[in-house]
Amino acid sequence: MCSPSTVLHIRHRYVKGSLALALEDKGWPGAKPKLTGEIEAKLIMLACSEPPKGHARWTLRLLANQMVELGYVTDVSHVTVREWLKKTNSSPGR
Repeated sequence: MCSPSTVLHIRHRYVKGSLALALEDKGWPGAKPKLTGEIEAKLIMLACSEPPKGHARWTLRLLANQMVELGYVTDVSHVTVREWLKKTNSSPGR
């Protein structure tokens, strides 16, 4: 679900340019993305490794906490980890 203003902005980009321009997400201005190729690779390696003792599998919270403990990122939520993994799994060619 999105707000009416979002629909208007997308419609405006479509009319001004093209469908590709309308669907392009420019992200948040000034916000540096936390997920880089290096961080993505470390997350995938971590998710594919053995879970910590006492756990049968990796959870999103465990992954987020471990990434902070290992110093890969300064802070990250389990929701962000889910989005990163979702993005990785839905990439073309994978």
